[in-house]
Amino acid sequence: MLLKPSKIGHRPDYFLMAVVFIITVFGLVMLSSASSEIGKAQFNDSYYYIKHQITRGLSFGVVGFLLGYLIYYQRWRKFALPLLIFGLIGLTLVFSGLGLEVRGSNRWVNLGPLSFQPGELMKLAFLVYLAAWLSNPKAERAKNFVEGLLPFMLISGLVAVLLLLQPATSTMVILLGAGLVMYFSSGAKFKYIAGAVALGILVLAVVIYATPYRRARIITFLNPAADTQGESYHINQALIAIGSGGLTGVGYGQSATKASYLPTPIDDSIFAVIAEELGFIGAAFVITLFAMLTIRLFWLAKNTRDNFGRLLLVGFGSIIALQSFTNMAAISGIVPLTGVPLPFISFGGTALAAFLTMSGMALNVSKYT
Repeated sequence: MLLKPSKIGHRPDYFLMAVVFIITVFGLVMLSSASSEIGKAQFNDSYYYIKHQITRGLSFGVVGFLLGYLIYYQRWRKFALPLLIFGLIGLTLVFSGLGLEVRGSNRWVNLGPLSFQPGELMKLAFLVYLAAWLSNPKAERAKNFVEGLLPFMLISGLVAVLLLLQPATSTMVILLGAGLVMYFSSGAKFKYIAGAVALGILVLAVVIYATPYRRARIITFLNPAADTQGESYHINQALIAIGSGGLTGVGYGQSATKASYLPTPIDDSIFAVIAEELGFIGAAFVITLFAMLTIRLFWLAKNTRDNFGRLLLVGFGSIIALQSFTNMAAISGIVPLTGVPLPFISFGGTALAAFLTMSGMALNVSKYT
């Protein structure tokens, strides 16, 4: 039986803190390089995007990090349901008059001078809610079909539908994948996990088959040389950028593809810019950082003494691992191309704020367990 957490804190996990700090600073440095050319071309300001990331992302992220670190993590139990409801409302607002369409997707809510992505906030809200819900000692939610699997599938299904409508298919898969890892970690029966995975694969296959652009991505993945100036253009340019880096790269700020050839160099393609400018060594450094971050979160979860804190760490580690792997594998041609940003590094203030808040909460768990 797991013991109750102590309210007398000790030192937080400095290793986790150091990795988060390094990866955040590294992300800002690489974003400054990746965005300089398009910032100059679009706004006549080479530092436009990095300034935006600092003022709209890092600033809110630091606040979220401090709140997560300073607030005793058990108190988040009380806010789990309101956070989920807030997240669901945000996902609904993208289809209202407040929604902002960007590159054919309705993923933004525009509130005058402030805009944000509800899908990124839902990652935090969904994981906190699941951790509180699954760790409730009054219910057998891990092993009971009526109290566990059925409501888990209904909640996950509602979130999935709202994300698919944006559309944000990859975000949906990553978020529900992290939720499923949490459900498994809570002690769920294997047949429940297998059934949920099978159903998820079936639904995803139907969605992909029914939508031409999703189907085209699968075809492009299977045969990237088929249409190098059309559907396969993005992945081919990414692979050229990665291959151009060699062992040590062409040099920081010297990418030849980020300005005119590589689509979305500040978003889901930023790993290709890193590999081109810093080479295999730089790419391996990024992969190592994410590996250390996720392994440390899972190690802390293994040594955490209560279910709520343990599941929080499992959820945070799972979503960082799944999203970072998906981004780097997709831009390297290992899995189908997606629009998923690289955590802590890609341009996106809401995402940076959400991941920094998760980091602060994880450090608080490490401090009290």
